[in-house]
Amino acid sequence: MSSSPFKFSCDNKRYYTLNYYNRRNYCKKIYKAVIDLDLTCPNIDGSKGRGGCIFCDGGSGYFTHGELDIASQLKCEADRIAAKHGKNAEFIAYFQANTNTYAPVEFLRSSYYTALQFPNVFGISIGTRADCLSDEVISLLAELNSQTHLTVELGMQSSKEQTISLINRCCTHEEFKSGYYALKKAGIRTCLHIINGLPYESYEDMLETAHEASILNPDAVKLQMLHVIQNTKLAEMYSQNQFRLLEREEYIDVIVKQLELLAPETVVERITGDGDKRKLIAPLWSADKIAVLGGIDKKLAELNTWQGRLYSNKSKPPVKRVV
Repeated sequence: MSSSPFKFSCDNKRYYTLNYYNRRNYCKKIYKAVIDLDLTCPNIDGSKGRGGCIFCDGGSGYFTHGELDIASQLKCEADRIAAKHGKNAEFIAYFQANTNTYAPVEFLRSSYYTALQFPNVFGISIGTRADCLSDEVISLLAELNSQTHLTVELGMQSSKEQTISLINRCCTHEEFKSGYYALKKAGIRTCLHIINGLPYESYEDMLETAHEASILNPDAVKLQMLHVIQNTKLAEMYSQNQFRLLEREEYIDVIVKQLELLAPETVVERITGDGDKRKLIAPLWSADKIAVLGGIDKKLAELNTWQGRLYSNKSKPPVKRVV
């Protein structure tokens, strides 16, 4: 058993934070400016399905400015960031809402390069689906990757096919892996998004998803709790008591064990989520982000454990619960 490589990081964390990654590699803090391209998804527009994922309320529009053009959106975000962190603060142009490679390649090219040319843009992050990465899109992303700091974020959510079908992702786990490997072959930094507490998933299911991520060995992951948002299919299921959500301590236990399973060099870009408090139905404890983060730190310290302690890139049975 080795000691934690992050115990004396700039964040004093037992996991590899995005802030530590940025300061270690670029010697500065980097912020995010969110952009909405007003795109859709193949499980919304009917090409694969209707309604979108059961937890989706149409993207991240509550803190974006999708009614504006890209430059105007970035101006709004740049002003917001400058007000808090100074006019010289640099930021990532984050294409977040819905599927940001699901459009004609020339439209995507124009959108990405418009953002890249904006003052103080340090790099670009693109949220998308693994089944929306055609050869032409991969070629464009590889071109972009040669000119800036690029991250592509893929919604993994779960490795369990039954769950993937239930949430109406309309993209199998094998399709997900195919898209992921195409990005890695092109040398593109990739971040996987995992949701804990999805309906009917067991503790072991959630750990198996983290172990699957450890085998894939992405550059980064985002971990978060499932949010029940108003006017979604998930909200309807929740109102009918079709499933139960994790309590805060249960979520913390899952996160700690998932961190143990992940590779130590995988950057943890998010370890809890920010739901729109105006629309959040449950779990209400997730709105207290400081308490959740503090609980994770405390549990890691109590167990004297850290990210990567149980890491293995080989297939193995699910890890049993140890609290």
